[in-house]
Amino acid sequence: MTTSPEPPRVIGIGASAGGIDALLSVMRALPADFPHAVCVTLHLSATARSHLAQILDRRSAVGVTVARHHARLRPGCVYVAPPDCHLLVKDGLIELSRGPKENGMRPAIDTMLRSIAEQGPRAVAVVLSGALGDGSGGARLVLQAGGDVFVQEPGDATVSSMPERAIALVDGGARILTSEEIGAALARLPARLEGEEGKGGMGRSSEREDPSRRRPEGPASGLTCPECSGALWQLRDGEVLRYRCRIGHSYSEDAMGVAQATALEAALWAALEMLEERAEFLRGMAERRAVGNESFHRRLTAAAADADARADLIRSALSGLPGDEDALAVGPAAGG
Repeated sequence: MTTSPEPPRVIGIGASAGGIDALLSVMRALPADFPHAVCVTLHLSATARSHLAQILDRRSAVGVTVARHHARLRPGCVYVAPPDCHLLVKDGLIELSRGPKENGMRPAIDTMLRSIAEQGPRAVAVVLSGALGDGSGGARLVLQAGGDVFVQEPGDATVSSMPERAIALVDGGARILTSEEIGAALARLPARLEGEEGKGGMGRSSEREDPSRRRPEGPASGLTCPECSGALWQLRDGEVLRYRCRIGHSYSEDAMGVAQATALEAALWAALEMLEERAEFLRGMAERRAVGNESFHRRLTAAAADADARADLIRSALSGLPGDEDALAVGPAAGG
């Protein structure tokens, strides 16, 4: 039985808001004989029906497919993360996981790049247009492992936050190019690295324990996870501060601010519903049980009016009246 050759490089490309056009530019530059394997993560809603693989495949000379669990990485193939699944690389295989969200996202770019960093010098990270900072931590790990990092020029990106965060975090270690230039640079990557003859590079990721399966090692933050309400620990990598819960949900500071705002809004809507429901219940109770008992009727109707007043305050805040916006949201909109 013949064994399929390993791709010489494993390239992880991450994109978010405004990233599809950048992805198309990169894909168009890859030749039909492109020897490396490419993994793509685009931030998607869990319920989205993604046609990204088909869109990229129609515009690319290399084959593009939706990633399948335990599919072997092959040279000249592009694998796209499906909605609601992290895409990881382990033992030369694609692994799809519904593990904890990272930066509020699944699939998450940092999750993918962290696994690709285990390929050492064979690893390549590409960070394209998007909001907030997913991908910057993973790109830094790729650089530390001896791999290459490419970041879209912020001025060329539709949304510049992700490229800017990545550039700041890798601190001079990234090649900063337009999306078209990134595609051309990937096409020029050598098929063999110096000193790599006869050296296996796939599979080192299986030796590292899954970080979501152990208690965080940093100090307790005193904050709670917006996703599961568990305690959050602080994790510091140089000047970068992150938060992670015991389950494994992980947030950059920017993503934490957005996740808190989202959780706060959900809690306020829930409180509004409960208050309006309580007011309706108390008025009905007054009509059913307080007939002829003026004092009891007065207490029930007063309690219903109080619930209505509290509900009106919350509805006004949620409606975004002037001066209220800053109380409900911090930073860019979620889902970037």
